[in-house]
Order: sequence, then C-alpha cells, then structure tokens
Amino acid sequence: MTQDTLGTQHLRPAIGRPIRILLVEDSPSDVAMTVAALRDGRIANVMYTVGDGVSAMEFLRGVESYVGVPRPDLILLDLNLPRKDGHEVLAEIRADHDLTTIPVVMLTTSSAESDVLASYRLHANSYVTKPVGYDAFLTAIHGIEDFWLSLVLLPSAPH
Repeated sequence: MTQDTLGTQHLRPAIGRPIRILLVEDSPSDVAMTVAALRDGRIANVMYTVGDGVSAMEFLRGVESYVGVPRPDLILLDLNLPRKDGHEVLAEIRADHDLTTIPVVMLTTSSAESDVLASYRLHANSYVTKPVGYDAFLTAIHGIEDFWLSLVLLPSAPH
C-alpha cells in the first residue's frame, strides 16, 4: 500500500526528490498516526506500508506483488510483527548486500532492555519506543523526521 504524504515544503537538495519511507507495522492505528504525523511534517516524503515481516522482505527485494517498487531511503520497523518479527527482518536486511545500507529505525512499543540490545546487536540505526498518547507519538515521529529526514545524509541506492 502506498501513502503519499507530500507536504508543501521544499525537497532536500541532496536527494532532489521526496524521501521514500517503508513503514513495517501491523497496527492500523499506528500506521494511521505515523502517516498523519509525517504528512504534517516539513519534509516531502512518500510512505509505503506493509503489515508483516514477510511482506517487508518481499517489498525490499521487489518480489511477488512488489515488483518495481522503489528502494526506500529509510525503514521504520516494528518489532512485534506477524509471520516474521522485526529482529528477523532486521537480520535479513543487514545480511543482504543490496539492503544493508538502508537505515533502519526500530519503532516499537517494547522498552525491554533485551529487545533494545538485540536490535543494536543486529545493527539497527536507532531504537524508538512508541509513546502512549497521540501528542507524545507525534513528538516521537517528528523527532525521527527531524533527525533522519532533515539532518542525516541518506545513502542512495547501489548502482
């Protein structure tokens, strides 16, 4: 599913196009809040969403129903997913030469130290716990946007 969340702001000159974000999230309400938060943000972006870990890997590899989809610039990855959990997805991304440079932000409800450590051991780029409450959730998403979409230079797809 594709959600166009283009705002009225200028594009980042380093990329010259909207930032492509893959949101891997099985909660429809969390998908809706994330899309809304990024739509209201300052950085032009296009959001793609999948609801489970198997679909995430199919999207990233451009197979099955995802043939021809563009490579995302950033992945927002939930930990507790059906069919393949976030740690399994992250491990596959980091083991794939064509995908390993895509930044992955773990965006999850778990604040368990074991989940945080496992994510960083698998080379997550950051770990953000989803706060309870809409305003706090918006603040967290805008923080991700400010850092990953405004400040950081994202890698381009391998040629």
